[in-house]
Amino acid sequence: MKKYLAEFIGTLALALIGCGTAVGANALFTALGMGLPVAFTTLTIAVAFGVTYIAMYYAFGSVSGCHLNPAVSLAVLINKGMGVKDFFGYIIAQLVGAVAGAGLLALFVQGRTSLDACAYGDSSTFGITIWMALGLELVTSFLFVLVFLGATDKKEKTAVSGIVIGLALVAVYLFSVPFTGGGANPARAFGPAIVQLSTAITQVWVFIVGPLVGGILAALVNKIFRGEPKEAKTIEEKKTDAKAKKENPIEAAIAADEEDDDAEEAEEDTKEDAKDEEKVTE
Repeated sequence: MKKYLAEFIGTLALALIGCGTAVGANALFTALGMGLPVAFTTLTIAVAFGVTYIAMYYAFGSVSGCHLNPAVSLAVLINKGMGVKDFFGYIIAQLVGAVAGAGLLALFVQGRTSLDACAYGDSSTFGITIWMALGLELVTSFLFVLVFLGATDKKEKTAVSGIVIGLALVAVYLFSVPFTGGGANPARAFGPAIVQLSTAITQVWVFIVGPLVGGILAALVNKIFRGEPKEAKTIEEKKTDAKAKKENPIEAAIAADEEDDDAEEAEEDTKEDAKDEEKVTE
């Protein structure tokens, strides 16, 4: 339950602060006219989403992994990083959190019809078509999810993983905000669309399908580069192994020696490869 609550709060914060910053920046731009360049509002919005993600990562990363995005959760599921039950629990928490965040924003900015819902066509700054929006969502989500999977991989995960992911989100939004308002996250698109309604609710499917497909592709590419993750043994399998070791201590000892030998051979091969590389460099 804790991890679902973490996803709920994290996604709520992302929708409230990210979309809220967009609403405020656009209102300020309208008030000042061309005195405030569009590029500055784009930067402000992108940084708001990225910094909020970074903050939530260090608040809840150890609890839920800080997905805050159904496309990320789907990719993690495909890479066997979570079970089906947790996947649906995460999705529900993220969607409800996004709606709650957009709802709070609506209360704070009463009288404004726009809550920074993702859009295309006449509602888009560049008036992009539905297929352009779908393609943009797919590509940006693919890149973002790929970075997430790489940064949170057990071999690569470090203390700055949250910052890396947050900066990737900033980069994605710097590119996509002028076109669609910034999506790459079905929950972020769903929340404002549900609360705002208008044409946003009829267009939201693009910002759900695109990112999910991008997430699937990112998971498949990640498998190519990193291979299939080892499946964790179930409790029953662990009990069976323990029982087998007690019943056949000699076989267990032989198996352990073989594993040690394999590890030593692998280490020696790595050292030899390193020496060969040094010789080539010299």
